[in-house]
Order: sequence, then C-alpha cells, then structure tokens
Amino acid sequence: MTERVCIGAIAGAFGVQGEVRLKSFTTDPSDIATYGPLWTEDGGRSFSVRLTRPVTGGLGARLDGVVTREDAEALKGVTLWVDRSMLPSLPDDEFYHTDLIGLEVVDTGGTVLGRVHAVFDHGAGDILDITGPHPMMLPFTRAFVPTVDIAAGRIVADPPEADGESDDEPAGGQDQAPKSGSKSGFRTNAKSGFNAGKS
Repeated sequence: MTERVCIGAIAGAFGVQGEVRLKSFTTDPSDIATYGPLWTEDGGRSFSVRLTRPVTGGLGARLDGVVTREDAEALKGVTLWVDRSMLPSLPDDEFYHTDLIGLEVVDTGGTVLGRVHAVFDHGAGDILDITGPHPMMLPFTRAFVPTVDIAAGRIVADPPEADGESDDEPAGGQDQAPKSGSKSGFRTNAKSGFNAGKS
C-alpha cells in the first residue's frame, strides 16, 4: 500500500465558479501545488491543484473535476494527501514530523516515557507532545532529545528537571531552537532538525 502524508485540507467553497478554499500544511503554503496529484484520505479520488489567489485563512484554488460551488462545498473537510515518495529526502539531522509521531520515547536510563503524539511549533522551536506513562511537552532540542533513531522507532530523551530547570540545558541558546520549516517542510508534517546522535 502506498504511504501518503497529509499536506492540506479543503475548507469549503470560494466564490461561485467551483473554486475552493485550501488550508495548506506546508511551510510555504504555495508548495501544496507542487507535489503532483493530491489524494483523498481513502485514496478514492485525486486532484490536480492550481492555485488562484490568497484568501482569508488559506488559498484559493481550482481542482480538476470541481466546477460548481456545490461541487466545492461537497468537499468541505476533505483532507489532501501526497505520496510519501514525492517528498524530498532530508539530511540525517532533519526529520519530518510525520516520522516522529508514534515513536517510543525512553529516558537515558531506558525507562519508557511514552510515545510522540504530536509535534507543535508555537514560534520558539518545535515541542514534542509525549503521551503515555510520563506525559510531557518536550522541547525538540539536542539538550533534551540526544538521540533520534527512526529505524528503531525510538527517541532517547533527557527531560528537564521537574522545576523546569536542568543542568544539561545549554546556556546562551546555541542549541535551543532546531531548524524547522523550509520550502519542502510541513507545519503539521514539518521537518525539524538538529545534529541529534544516531544509535
């Protein structure tokens, strides 16, 4: 089965000529139109996308086969997916968010903390939402995430102390913010990066 990644959603109709309002989850919103045909989540339908104009809260676009406002409204809420093979490969120190989600998280002593439920970027760097035995919001930096092993399905974390302070937290900010976002990155499926050790 072809692996696909969600990169956008249809928010509804725009105008009366079959135009749709798209929400793009790519770092550069216009990149949503550069990956070739986009699929519905069930793979039952695909669309070629032509962007028309920026609109409030998204992008105006035309999808092949969508010619009336009623056609466009019928697609409201449909998510748009791209074949994973269409995404650029990343350097060893960068990761797509979709690859981090679901990874097991253990501490430096091997205790299971949980799994990555989501990755958030509130403007000051990416945050891993860890759910499970020890839920936490973990900054995605080298100080707190020394090892990311995608092949093994595991992240080694060194969480901050309970009071929010950690002797391992770097001073100054050199390692505070991972590289995140690029022409080919995604916000919800974004790429995040730092020189994390590989095991």
